Amino acid sequence: MQLESKKYLYDVQSAAALIRQFTSGKSLSDFESDAMLRSAVERQFEIIGEALSQLAQSDLDTAAKISEYRRIISFRNILIHGYANVDYRLVWGVVEGKLSVLIDEVQVLLQTGDHAEP
Repeated sequence: MQLESKKYLYDVQSAAALIRQFTSGKSLSDFESDAMLRSAVERQFEIIGEALSQLAQSDLDTAAKISEYRRIISFRNILIHGYANVDYRLVWGVVEGKLSVLIDEVQVLLQTGDHAEP
């Protein structure tokens, strides 16, 4: 795996870990009523989406190993460009239902991709 690819994966891993930290012990109601929490979570999802977008441009083979990477990139675009219409329930649903899969997949890629490619 290319060094640049690992950097993007580490960015995804770090942002996902922050989302977990920010949302630990929180509920949808907490999320809906806390503008700072929403902003923090959305920012980290934007970072994840941008890192995966960059990864897909530079190393599509690695990006393709992340299920739904295209949807994650699209989600980032919605958060950034459709910020006025963000459905908090959708964002919270991603936190609860999709984040763990992403974290697991990135961890596997980082563990198995330690060797450098020419």
